[in-house]
Amino acid sequence: MAVMDSIIQKAKANKKRIVLPEGSEARTLKAAEKVIKEGIADVVLLGKEEEIKEKAKGLDISKAEIIDPEKSPLLQKYAEEYYNLRKNKGVTEEQAYQIMKDPMYYGCMMVKLDDVDGMVSGAIHATADVFRPAFQIVKTAAGVKVVSSAFIMEVPNCTYGSDGVFIFADCAINPNPNEEELAAIAIASAHTAKVLAGIEPRIAMLSFSTKGSANHELVDKVKNATKIAKELAPDLLIDGELQLDAAIVKEVGELKAPGSPVAGNANVLIFPDLQAGNIGYKLVQRLAKANAIGPISQGLAKPINDLSRGCSVEDIVNVIAITCVQAQGVQK
Repeated sequence: MAVMDSIIQKAKANKKRIVLPEGSEARTLKAAEKVIKEGIADVVLLGKEEEIKEKAKGLDISKAEIIDPEKSPLLQKYAEEYYNLRKNKGVTEEQAYQIMKDPMYYGCMMVKLDDVDGMVSGAIHATADVFRPAFQIVKTAAGVKVVSSAFIMEVPNCTYGSDGVFIFADCAINPNPNEEELAAIAIASAHTAKVLAGIEPRIAMLSFSTKGSANHELVDKVKNATKIAKELAPDLLIDGELQLDAAIVKEVGELKAPGSPVAGNANVLIFPDLQAGNIGYKLVQRLAKANAIGPISQGLAKPINDLSRGCSVEDIVNVIAITCVQAQGVQK
C-alpha cells in the first residue's frame, strides 16, 4: 500500500477534529467536502458564515462546523489565554482581544486548548503567517528546540531506504541549523518516520565527508550534531557524518563506514542545511519521479501544518490526513 493510502486509512480509523482557518477559500472548501464525505476527519471552518456558505454553493459541507471568531462565545476566553501567554511581550488585554479575531490565531488557540486536534492552513497565507501564531500559542514540544519540516519520499522501482520510502529533513524551514538544531531535526524526523511513514528509522547525518574523509568546519557541524543526537536519543539508529552513497548503498556503506549500524541502509536522511535539503528533495522528485509528501511540520507540541499556496484540493486532503495521524501520535 502506498504511504499516503496508509496514512488516510489510519486517519479514518481514529477520526480527529481539524480546524481550517481559511474557511472561505475555494480549494479548502472542496477539500473539506471530500474529507467529510470520505470520513477522514471532522472539520471546523473559520470565517464569516454567510461568506463561507456563499462560496460553498454546490458543495455539501453541512457536517462541517462553521465558526466566526468575531462572534464566537469563546472569543473572550481565548483572548484572556493569549494575553496571559504574551503579556510579558507587551501585549495588552485589548490587543489580545483584537488579535484573537484573526482566524489564524483563533485556530491555533483551538489547538492549544484541545478544542480541535490540529490545524491546516497556508493555501492563501505565507508560511510565516501560519507559524507565527503557532510559535506564540502552541509552541514546541517538551524538550524540542526547533520546529522543522520533513518530506516523505516514495521513489518508484527503488530498493534503497525502506523499499523506496525515505524521510528527508529539513527541506523547508531552517536555512542553517546549528549542531543542536540539527540533532533535534534528526530526532523529530525519527518520530515522523515511525508515526507517518510506518518505518523503523535508520538515520544518516549527511555531509560531503564520510567518517573523516574530509576536514572542514561544515563536516565538524554534522559530526557534533550526530554526537548530540546519539546522547539525546541513544535508542535510535543514527550515524554520521555520511556521504549520500555511503548512507544508502550497501556496498559503498560497507567500504566507507564498516561496522556502521546505518551506512548502506539509511531511510531517514538529515541534510546539513536548507539549501542541500531543498535541492535534494526536488532532484529526487523530478529525476526519479518520486512522490514527495509534505512539507510536514515537526517539533510543535500539537500538529499544525502549512500548505503551499499553489496546493491542489488533493494536497489539502492529504495534509489534513497527515495532521490527523500526527494528532493520534500526540494522543498516544
